[in-house]
Amino acid sequence: MKTLFLFLIVCTTILSCNKAEKQNNIKTEKPNVILVITDDQGYGDIGIHGNDVIKTPNIDGFYKESYHLTDFHVNPTCAPTRAGLMTGRYANSTGVWHTVGGWSLLREQEKTLANMFSENGYATGAFGKWHMGDNYPFRAHDRGFQETVMHYGGGAQQTPDYWNNNYFDDTYFKNGKPTPYKGYCTDVFFKEAINFIKDRKDQPFFCYISTNAPHGPYNVPLEYYNMYKDLPNDVLTDTQKRFYGMITNVDDNFGKLRHTLKELNIADNTILIFMTDNGTAAGYNNSKGKVTGFNSGMRGKKGSEYEGGHRVPFFIHWKNGNISKPKDINQLTAQIDILPTLAELCNINLPKNHKPIDGQSLVSVFENNDNIGNRMLITDSQRVQEPVKWKNCSVMQNKWRLVNGKELFDIEKDQGQSTNIAKEHPEQVRKMRAFYDAWWTKTSVDYDKPIFFKIGNPNENPVTLTAHDVHSSKDNYVWNQIKIRNGNVGSGYWTLEIQEEADYEISLRRYPIESNLPINQTIPEVTTEEVKGLQFNIPKGKNLEYTKASIQFENAFSKQAEVIAGAESINFKTHLKAGKTKFRAHFMNQENEQNVAYYVYINKL
Repeated sequence: MKTLFLFLIVCTTILSCNKAEKQNNIKTEKPNVILVITDDQGYGDIGIHGNDVIKTPNIDGFYKESYHLTDFHVNPTCAPTRAGLMTGRYANSTGVWHTVGGWSLLREQEKTLANMFSENGYATGAFGKWHMGDNYPFRAHDRGFQETVMHYGGGAQQTPDYWNNNYFDDTYFKNGKPTPYKGYCTDVFFKEAINFIKDRKDQPFFCYISTNAPHGPYNVPLEYYNMYKDLPNDVLTDTQKRFYGMITNVDDNFGKLRHTLKELNIADNTILIFMTDNGTAAGYNNSKGKVTGFNSGMRGKKGSEYEGGHRVPFFIHWKNGNISKPKDINQLTAQIDILPTLAELCNINLPKNHKPIDGQSLVSVFENNDNIGNRMLITDSQRVQEPVKWKNCSVMQNKWRLVNGKELFDIEKDQGQSTNIAKEHPEQVRKMRAFYDAWWTKTSVDYDKPIFFKIGNPNENPVTLTAHDVHSSKDNYVWNQIKIRNGNVGSGYWTLEIQEEADYEISLRRYPIESNLPINQTIPEVTTEEVKGLQFNIPKGKNLEYTKASIQFENAFSKQAEVIAGAESINFKTHLKAGKTKFRAHFMNQENEQNVAYYVYINKL
């Protein structure tokens, strides 16, 4: 009996040690991180948030196994949200306060989530949308991502993207090289991400899946459109039916991702995040009191400083980190909190030489329900060449929202922000205005410092410049390929840094080089019959009847040449000295009317 008793004690001790060792390994083993962010999907565009029309069963199921940041905020448009997410800093400080016009480029000194993870031994991959620069040193694969499959610009079919991309069987950029893919855009990006995960399953990885869906154009496989097609138009407009179809397609892919993680036996030690980048673009309409769609009772949509423009879903799950049961976290948070939070969750160092982080880690909130207090946060939407104080902004603190420095709302009592109570609470307004003043002083330090395209650098030669990125005082940006086909007029200049004095060839094109199209060419439309799933025909390309082309380097020289019949480009060979300059490139017609060159290629010879 005594021997049996001693044996049981020894067995119990061994089992306890094994259990403790296993728990310790869980805590010390680096978790994988997958961050899924969709484009233009709002807080109300998910079934679990009270939308009884949209079909999102996989995201709804994920919600039931996750912590939810219920008061989570981003910027009201794409690129600024991503800059804040990637750096943990207010977007305006990073040089990203627009989606076009040369101010969607992440300053080269900024460090990213991908820098942080790669410096700490993680494999890093990005799939889908970047929208913080398509040239060196701004591209995703210049900023810490080791493997990338991306469209260019702010969405497939935008000006920097590969010619004639339309969401189906597109050509994307794999580590910067154009590569054709088969299938629908969202399917492709998730498939490539899953391949990356399978290849890296035995090492810690950071996988960034950033879909361009459901951003317009609202092109969607018919099987998803048909899920909503027969709904009455007083429930959803045709555009909304397509928009919802795109989201359901995202949901299906999200389900496939989760299934893969379980198959690979890595689901438990993977931090999985689902979020979106701004308020809904198409999920809610209110036309003279006729409402279609759903916006969770909020005022405003994408681009708005009101709550519906920047309050978005954020769900996080990590079983080994005890983040696997549904829990609402109702404190005020933002995308700038994600970098420091992931650093602490993964027990890794912040990026080397990082600039001051504006966000704060939420780990103590997750683990101990700590109150992060009366913090204030700011979101704004500038979308101008020179930021304007108090423009389209919201200062947030607990239940308070100070909009544009003038309107005060209590969103606990007035979620729709219909009643301005600034006069009743002058002290609250004063405190929030003072916080904004200090924030503006800090974030505006570099507003007058241009961001330069690098010319003559071996990391990218030749350099492609597009009309998407010109600095324009008239806001006439030719930012997508429909505008190019229509021959829209643009104007402005690019800011260049010539990094090496040398001979260069500068080629001006009306269509991109991969199109092989002459400058003065009419090209046919692409119809909905040819490509099933397009919302509208892609219009024919007009002949703009250009007769001359010109280039100008500010305070240096200008050149002009005739447009020769049948020419695909007009080429200028010239010697450039090292330095920084403003550069303009134009085509002119017989009436001497100018238009920006949509595409310019600068090659160091």
